[in-house]
Amino acid sequence: MMKSIPHTHPRIARIGVGLLALALAIMLATVAPSYRAAASGLPSGERTNGMSTLEPVYDDMSGAIRYVSTPDKAPMHANPTAWAPFYLPVYPLSAADAIGVVNCAHTPADNCPDHGPEVAGAAMQIMPSVYGAGVWGHDHLMAGPGSGGDFNVAWEPVLVLFTSSAAANTHITTLAQINAAVASHNAILVPLPQLTFHCSVVSASVYAHSTPVTPV
Repeated sequence: MMKSIPHTHPRIARIGVGLLALALAIMLATVAPSYRAAASGLPSGERTNGMSTLEPVYDDMSGAIRYVSTPDKAPMHANPTAWAPFYLPVYPLSAADAIGVVNCAHTPADNCPDHGPEVAGAAMQIMPSVYGAGVWGHDHLMAGPGSGGDFNVAWEPVLVLFTSSAAANTHITTLAQINAAVASHNAILVPLPQLTFHCSVVSASVYAHSTPVTPV
């Protein structure tokens, strides 16, 4: 004969529901970056494939998502005449809701650990009035092959830093937007020639089947 299920006191039941809600809130906060990325359909974070690191970028001519692969510890011998700009618009924590998913998140953890902490630190040091309270993340913009933009064999990182929190609420995905922001004094460019690197464009499939790095 099946035993009857004992009744739970209403007060205890309410406490149990409250604890469950709290546990779910903590769990969602922990996975927020990956959840938001999945919900938006936008990729975020570095991945590894063999001896290379892969990351998402925006084609600065069209704003379309592409993916690039950089050989680990590859020497850089390209002449500066063969360099092309690789822009990194950096967004403060205050822009999180306006911008959403970025190529590299810095909060609550950094999913591009080989350069993300340095990018965030530079933004906070150079423009503390905008980034002093924290950095949400950054994107990558480059001219892909056949795009008609400045495509070359080596890439010079160029930080795009906003001059106000209000300006940072605009998501920049094209070179035209960068030029407009700089012309209107809403952003400045900070070239980093000492960090110039090689990379090549790969397919979305290669990125999807590579191993996500562990955020730091």
